Amino acid sequence: MIIAKVLGNLWATKKDDKLSGYKLLVVQTKSSGNLETLVAVDTVGAGVGEDVLIVKGSMTRNILKEKDTPADAAVVGIIDSVEVDESLLQ
Repeated sequence: MIIAKVLGNLWATKKDDKLSGYKLLVVQTKSSGNLETLVAVDTVGAGVGEDVLIVKGSMTRNILKEKDTPADAAVVGIIDSVEVDESLLQ
């Protein structure tokens, strides 16, 4: 799983039928100091500004109703808090 922040919502009136009924969110992840912005299917009702857990790739298809839904990322959790031991960071 990957930690991300919800930046906003995305609306697409024309899209693959298998995406109908799903809320699409614009999320941003930070990996190795690089920011990545992507679109994720919301499965938990996340909102703008929230920190969330996302999955990418084949795990995304495993959690969606139809296994052949054309999605690369999905929000699977809303983060309440994170506790990190700073001395372990490199």
